[in-house]
Parts: sequence; structure tokens; C-alpha cells
Amino acid sequence: MSDALSDALVQVSGAHVVHRARGGGLFTRDRVYALTGADLTIAPGETVGVVGESGCGKSTLAKVLVGVERPTAGTVSFRGRDLWSMSPAERRATVGGGTGMIFQDPSTALNRRLSVRRILRDPLDVHRRGTPAEREERVRELMALVGLPAVLADGLPGRLSGGQRQRVAIARALALDPGLVVADEPTSALDVSVRAQILNLLLDLKERLGLALVFVSHDIQTVRRMSDRVITMYLGRIVEEAPADAVTGRSRHPYTRALFSATPGLLDPIDPIPLTGPVPSATRPPSGCPFRTRCWRADGVCAEVMPDFAAASSPGHRFRCHHPVQETEWTGDLVAEAASRSASVSPATARAVQERAVRDT
Repeated sequence: MSDALSDALVQVSGAHVVHRARGGGLFTRDRVYALTGADLTIAPGETVGVVGESGCGKSTLAKVLVGVERPTAGTVSFRGRDLWSMSPAERRATVGGGTGMIFQDPSTALNRRLSVRRILRDPLDVHRRGTPAEREERVRELMALVGLPAVLADGLPGRLSGGQRQRVAIARALALDPGLVVADEPTSALDVSVRAQILNLLLDLKERLGLALVFVSHDIQTVRRMSDRVITMYLGRIVEEAPADAVTGRSRHPYTRALFSATPGLLDPIDPIPLTGPVPSATRPPSGCPFRTRCWRADGVCAEVMPDFAAASSPGHRFRCHHPVQETEWTGDLVAEAASRSASVSPATARAVQERAVRDT
């Protein structure tokens, strides 16, 4: 383990991110617990997928990884050095030169008043990379790298298609030759017809350039296909980390099984595992395990203690659950188990569980 950590490109340890609740006044005590106790290590050249429902903390984790968001507590190290113990100038140089980020919607991520050439040259100018002539050559290299015709260099983003704009955003993220690129929902704003093109481009660039890639998406089957490891998040916590080839049928956390059951393969269709009740509020998360208010296996111990990580049989596979799913359990059997539990819980009892979860915070 120590060798793995020493070779890590990025390491997040015990990271918490807490925001003031939107709309709260100066004296409000409400807080949004966007990230809680996150631990994650990313090695050079690997692809880590991050999945979970909206509001689970995926985008917050992505921002923490590239130094855009400072954790309320915990550390973020890049190539063995703590980002937030650096001076602001050193941190800007380290983050700007070592990481890149691709945002969800290229139409808002790009300055519509700047030409493609100017957008791609800006990082080079800010970080003073090379001579002016070398910067112009780098712009041409970047456009060729992502498959953009040279004639588009003087065009404005508004005149480009959605796929072309995302290629510009990818080229900008690669301008300073980073070791890590974080893609936060990079295809969700694109037409279905161009999504595969952008995904294939990202995979090709990862192999050609030796990038470490963090891929955040709601499309969990795409995440599984693109990733070496898959991280499952729920209400700001990492609840499971598994090799991509184990995450569909051998995941141990009930929530991960439920997520992947919602998008089954066409050759082996099953009903999704039913989850009762709404997702708890991030301003008042439940005590103990945050998933307990929707989990069909939850009991009293789940309300008392958040479980520590336990190791599965596969290397690199860990999970946090008091009553985990066994690797040999077929997901179809879990559908029946969860449905039986849901049928035995009356609406009044379900409401009482939710209310008790709020009172326990």
C-alpha cells in the first residue's frame, strides 16, 4: 500500500466539504454536507469512474481533485505535495499545469466572444509556456489532436456544433499537457449521435497521452465500460470502490446493486431493485449509514454507526455496509427481496423512518 501511495498522482484523504445552505440568512445554522470523509487515490494513467444520483457529491469530488474546491477538512495531494499548504502562486502553477477539467455544457464553459484560437492559447499565455510562435504551433497541434479542422481556428463557439464545442473544451483541458483530466458529465449536453464520438476521443487521448482520467457521469453503464475502477457515491460519501469488471454483478453495497439494476444489459434484462422513500436532504443527513432510510436490509445498527470500509475478495474492491450483498447473490433475487421488504412496510412506517432520520441529525 505504501508503494501505491508514493506513486499516486492525486491522493484525497479525509476530505469534507460543507457549504452554507442556499437561501440561508446570516444567522442560519443549516449547512450542506456536500462531501464527507472522502478517501481516494488515483494512479498515473488509470481511469476512475464516479457514479451516483444527482446531489451525491460527484461534482464536488471532481472540483476537489483539481483544486477548484478547497476541502473544509482533509488533504489533497498532487504528486505527493499538499495542494493547500502551497502558496497561492505555486498552487495555481501546480493545478493549472498538472490538471485539466472538462465541464458538462461546452456552450457555457467556453467564452462565446473569443475565437477558438484565443480559447486554446489563453492557458499557454497565462502560464507563459513557450514563445509566441511556439504557442501558435501548440494551438494547431491541439486542434489536430481532437480532430478539429484548422479552418475553425478563427471561428466563435456559437458557430460550432455541440460536438465541436466539446472538442474545443477537451483541447483546452489538454493545452498544458496535464497528468490528470477530470471530465464532469462531458456528454450529457450533447446529442446522442455525437456522444459516442466524444467518448471514443477521450479513450483515444487517454491511451495516446498516458492520462489519468476521472469520468463523472449519470450514465453508469458508460462509466463501467470506460473505467478501470468505479466509485459509487451516496449523499456525499464514497460507499463502494470496485474494479470495473466487478461492479455490475459482484458489487457488495446494496446501493451499487440498485444503481446498476436500473440499467440492465439487453441480454439479461431484470426489473430494477425498488428503493422506497426519497433521498435524504444533504442539509440533514441521517445518522449512521446515510443509505439506511431506503435500504431493504437496514436495521438498528445501521442507524447507530457508519460502517468502516471492508475488503472484498477482489483486489482493490472495498465497501461500507453492515449487511452487504454477497458476490454470489444474483441481482434478480435482490429485486424480489427488496420488493418483499417494501410491501411489508406501510406508508406510515416509511414516513416515520424518514422523520426519525431527520430528528437523529
